[in-house]
Amino acid sequence: MRRADGTASRADIEPERDIAARMAEAYDAASRGDYPAALAIWGPLAQAGVGRAQNNVGACFAEGLGLERDPALAHRWLTLAAEAGDPVGQRNLAALYFKGEGIEQDHVRAAELYRAAAEAGDGPAQDMLSWMLLEGETIPLDALEARRWALAAAEQGVAPAMTRLGMIYHNALGVDRDPTAAAAWWTKAAVRGDADGQAMLGAARLLGTGVPGDGVAALVWLLRASAGGSALAARFLTNARGALTADEIAEAERRAATPLPESAP
Repeated sequence: MRRADGTASRADIEPERDIAARMAEAYDAASRGDYPAALAIWGPLAQAGVGRAQNNVGACFAEGLGLERDPALAHRWLTLAAEAGDPVGQRNLAALYFKGEGIEQDHVRAAELYRAAAEAGDGPAQDMLSWMLLEGETIPLDALEARRWALAAAEQGVAPAMTRLGMIYHNALGVDRDPTAAAAWWTKAAVRGDADGQAMLGAARLLGTGVPGDGVAALVWLLRASAGGSALAARFLTNARGALTADEIAEAERRAATPLPESAP
């Protein structure tokens, strides 16, 4: 059955199981960097109204993957994906509005879309909505809602949300100050590779706040954080080094250069 605009409906192409198989084939091509092959699959599915395929085509236009970057076409396809109820499409469209790429910047609209995706269970959208609510610069500050969405994202393994929860407890944002809870969340974020979480855990280890003090472990996490690009680490590194012997510093540097352990030291 054809739509009024002449494009095919989902029913015109193939059953759901075949759509899933075609999408998997496209993802496999994309994972190899073969975006033209992936787009050859996503394109017809997107035209037929498959929301995730519409999102993927829009994302390719947004990033210039397999075709020339085109913010206007990215907006068009991501809008279709969002209207189809695809949470990733809603999140990616929100990012366009947040950044003002190809469209007029609109933080309120971005927040609406992030919220829609968050309510559908999208972890990265939950994380971003939490950040916006806690910053309070683009939408009204709401620490309790920020914590709720950060927790939802953290439960899905989103490490920056874990770091944010640590900051919420550290700074008593809508909750009682709880150094132990803060350090626990920073530990979860740190072992997952979040650089800011590593910096804050390093600081907590250095000061013995909410977690046993350990100068070598503190420097290990601060070095990892610095290597990961966290600006938070710099303010603690000098003091961390100054509290250790040359041998202890060498040990910390050795440990910081090894792959992340399963649990924090």
